[in-house]
Amino acid sequence: MKTTIQPRDERTQPSRIIEGYPQTPLRNPKQPLVKRAPTLSELTGPVEVAKRVKLLGGDIAGHGDKQAIGQLIHLKVRVLDEDGAPVGGAVVEVWQANGAGRYIHPNDDEHAPADVNFYGAARVVTDESGAFQLRTVKPGAYPVPTRDGWWRPPHIHFSLFGKVWLSRLVTQMYFPGEPLNAQDRILNAVPDAAARESLVARYVPPAADPYNALVFEHQIVLRGRAATPEQP
Repeated sequence: MKTTIQPRDERTQPSRIIEGYPQTPLRNPKQPLVKRAPTLSELTGPVEVAKRVKLLGGDIAGHGDKQAIGQLIHLKVRVLDEDGAPVGGAVVEVWQANGAGRYIHPNDDEHAPADVNFYGAARVVTDESGAFQLRTVKPGAYPVPTRDGWWRPPHIHFSLFGKVWLSRLVTQMYFPGEPLNAQDRILNAVPDAAARESLVARYVPPAADPYNALVFEHQIVLRGRAATPEQP
């Protein structure tokens, strides 16, 4: 079967250069891309990624006196392909700020306190139904160091590998009802309203365990017309 690579959809994917976000010009080529046919190395693999990297599990909130500070949340995610079929065996890397809005990273400017019980990263693999779950705390908002009053809303980063190298996706997930969503320059760099909405998780009313956590559901689509937008 012949595989074709669709051009980037400028409506459902974020602007390459985001005004007021100085890092984006450094992440985009200055010259037009050179088109070439995909080869076998792009159309096969990644082979056994889960065996090449260390899986960290999906519980990063901790327990007891080692539990992270913040609102406990339980996130249920499904990964699908462009035809709506589940993508099982996909390695998913997750990273986020802590409940105060600070990353455990040397480049963070210490605008908020660190949490000794929260590392803020996970690496999991999807099951046969394309699902994975994450127990964590809701990340806090934080100011972007542009000195013009821009704050990022609570969000979680994902990096996913599908069944081929060309199905890698780096994106972010946002939370419903957050006032800062409407002003976020990264989220709103996606022109299409429906595509933006696909980046926002869905709150699930509590019906059973976990009784002590807010529950959210989210769906990520790799490639195709309904692909989840990229997010830097």
